[in-house]
Amino acid sequence: MSAPDGPVRRRMRPREAAVIALPNGFTLANLFFGIFGIVAASRGDFDAAARFIVFGGIADALDGRIARATKSGSRFGEELDSLVDAISFGTAPALIMYFAVFQSSRWEWIFCFFFTACAVMRLARFNVEQAGRKTTHFAGLPSPAAGGVLATYYWFSQTSLYTETIVADLPWHQMLRFLMLGLGMLMISNVQYAKFPVVNFRTLQGMLGFLLVIGTLIGVIFLPKQFFFPAGMAYVLYGIGRTVFLGLLDRLPGRDPSGDDDDDDSESAPPRRRRRRRRSQRNPSGPDTGREDKPA
Repeated sequence: MSAPDGPVRRRMRPREAAVIALPNGFTLANLFFGIFGIVAASRGDFDAAARFIVFGGIADALDGRIARATKSGSRFGEELDSLVDAISFGTAPALIMYFAVFQSSRWEWIFCFFFTACAVMRLARFNVEQAGRKTTHFAGLPSPAAGGVLATYYWFSQTSLYTETIVADLPWHQMLRFLMLGLGMLMISNVQYAKFPVVNFRTLQGMLGFLLVIGTLIGVIFLPKQFFFPAGMAYVLYGIGRTVFLGLLDRLPGRDPSGDDDDDDSESAPPRRRRRRRRSQRNPSGPDTGREDKPA
């Protein structure tokens, strides 16, 4: 008998198929929570809407890590993740803000469009510029952080930390417009935002990262409504302050600006970048390379 023409495809085992489908399942769970958040907001249940966006952020943080741990990444998962993030952290938070704050106005929906457009452009730029490259910082505010800040504002507004302090006296209806504009512009800016902190007990930075993770877990578990919005705003302001501070340092006499970039993809090391590109061509990038881990 003659040999069959062309390569013979190996039939995928059920266990292998399940491993490949697992990270994409978490991505679709993120989409489910995003859509459910929109539905809950349309019904006036803003407390549940914020909870679903937080659940979506947790699913988004897990899908890439699962794909990396199981080595089941694919280009399909990468593109699926970006499309889902655009809905869960772009459209859903904007519509939650519309139903909760702007619905009585005829024209303020334009802020929702602007925020969503910036989230979509931010994800597209991330896939082009940063996906598959090892860096210590995001270029621009990550969309899960921006969407989480908007979605959890209602949570914070229902706490005593808001109602019984001077914070409640601020003109939030007007401030929220500028907040949406600011978050949208930060997503498409070049402001540097740190990724998940390094955790170890060998260096001071690693120990500080461990304390930050422990503090975040305590806040998320025991004080979620009081924690998420202030923590998100602190992360937003941290990126702005860090970028301004480093920019001022670069202007000092005798300062070499190229020596302060701690990202692995800096222009000061083109050979390293070429080697990384050749490795990425041999090994297709997994879904976590196009994903934005939710900031701590």
